[in-house]
Amino acid sequence: MSHRVFRKTPLHVLLLLVWLAIGTMMRFSNLASLPPWTDECATIAFSLGNSFLTVPLNEIVSANVILQPLQSNTGAGIGSVAEHLSNESTHPPLYFFLTHLWMKVFSPPQELASISAARSLSALFGVFSIPALFSCGYFVFRSLAIAQMAAAMMAVSPYAIFLARQARHYTLASLLAIASLYCFLKAIEIIQNRRAFPIWMMSAWIVINCLGIATHYFFVLTLCTQALVLLLHILRQIQKGKFVELQPYWWPIGLVAVGTLIGCLVWLPALYGIYGSEPTNWVADGNPRTDWFGPVGRLLIWLVSVFLLLPSAFTHLSLTIVIVSGAVSLLFLMWSLPHLLSGLKTQQQNPNDRLAIQILVEYVVVAIALILGITYGLGMDLTLAARFQFFIAPAIVLLLAAALAGIWQYPEKLYSAKKQLSPIGNGAVRVAIIYFMATLGSFTAVDNLGYLQNHRPDLLAPIIQANSQDPALIATTHKHHGQTGRMMGLAWEFKHFSDSQAPGKDWTFFLAHRDPETKTYTSAIQAFQQQLAQLPRPFDLWLVDFRAGIDLQPQQCLPDDRGRQSAGEYRYQQYRCQTTN
Repeated sequence: MSHRVFRKTPLHVLLLLVWLAIGTMMRFSNLASLPPWTDECATIAFSLGNSFLTVPLNEIVSANVILQPLQSNTGAGIGSVAEHLSNESTHPPLYFFLTHLWMKVFSPPQELASISAARSLSALFGVFSIPALFSCGYFVFRSLAIAQMAAAMMAVSPYAIFLARQARHYTLASLLAIASLYCFLKAIEIIQNRRAFPIWMMSAWIVINCLGIATHYFFVLTLCTQALVLLLHILRQIQKGKFVELQPYWWPIGLVAVGTLIGCLVWLPALYGIYGSEPTNWVADGNPRTDWFGPVGRLLIWLVSVFLLLPSAFTHLSLTIVIVSGAVSLLFLMWSLPHLLSGLKTQQQNPNDRLAIQILVEYVVVAIALILGITYGLGMDLTLAARFQFFIAPAIVLLLAAALAGIWQYPEKLYSAKKQLSPIGNGAVRVAIIYFMATLGSFTAVDNLGYLQNHRPDLLAPIIQANSQDPALIATTHKHHGQTGRMMGLAWEFKHFSDSQAPGKDWTFFLAHRDPETKTYTSAIQAFQQQLAQLPRPFDLWLVDFRAGIDLQPQQCLPDDRGRQSAGEYRYQQYRCQTTN
């Protein structure tokens, strides 16, 4: 894959189309394979202009009632989306507005929303990220080799595919992060070369940053990372005595910062309102100040999944498969990382690439330090969810692309001294092996076999169905719409069982709401006990993620011998409720 090859325009266009085809297939294949999990239910409900408050609390309701917020609402408009988001959620509205318009086209009126339609918008933004990284790689490095490697890696990145196959806003945020990263890299290059900063780029950068904040508040991590890297760059110039002569070239960066800050200030009231709110408190559930290694380990596996993910879903794979996958992954990393580092160093010898690679490395290091600083310093564990690393992944892919291009284009610089000792051929073979492993990871993500997965209602619902011969009541404790979403996922799966799987099965739910003033479930448990006593017997009771004490002996509800178990990250226990005396 030499520079001569890439100068042939038809060939590199054809290659880009190949990566687009592969990336599109990976992101759109079998999109409805899983029922929606908690956050996806929130995306669908709010985007349709519906409210979670319509779901009754502290009373037994049917699956249809639980699913009502996921039904298309012809009377709801953008105003309804904004209203329910501001009252019930902790997210800015841009992605929800776009999904509202998207779902209007693809969701039949008054019917349960299509999960494929809901996820397809995110998948589409994920596909857009492939040419976006191609363009970023080409215009930053001026190398079609690096651009093609970036597009190829983004097409099969397990992490990127995982984000793209969910009805969430992270692919749009990631796409905007790519655009902002491009502006950031070009800005430093322009300053370094003492050129005038184009006004159109300043304006575009401000707009991109404002759109990023309007998509996800964590986009501010992108801006903070860029600011810290710029500070490092300024300090280096001061040490070298160059800052004074370059100072006139820095003022456009200041204007961009001011414009972005003004765009961010719009959201300050909303940010103040969500600080410490129930839906965000889960990031403080961990204990990073005592569990020092947990956050670091999680963050590393999230970042590694950008290009490596073998079957490792411990929720439904055997321990043997998980151990073998872990061992193979470790061996592959031990083999590939030295090659990647050598390829990056070789590519960095090119004067045109040196600055961009340096800034990208600093960006990744500073981003990791920022995540860990917030986790350990503020006690807000941002490593608990893989999706929060969306702003780091594009920079890692660009560094991988530069490393792979170095391995491919300059094998004589990397391996000439040990060519006879190497059991593997030239640089092209090494690149092919690395890309093959990334492609295996993409299939792992598509088949939902990786460790990136969230709650899996499809794993618990069949257990409830298989073990309940009588009508089943599923009960959970409730703090906010997150718990409602978990029950929606189960209800969705029950709803989509065929008649042959569950003929005439009666599924009901009870959401025991915690009193917001007393912070107890006392009133909810009393209401639950009263309604249990009135139900016709026999029936099966399933306590799912039930975090309150309850005495079921007066109800003649006997626990199953298997005790408390887990499936798909749900914790559950079955009780068989017989006729009372």
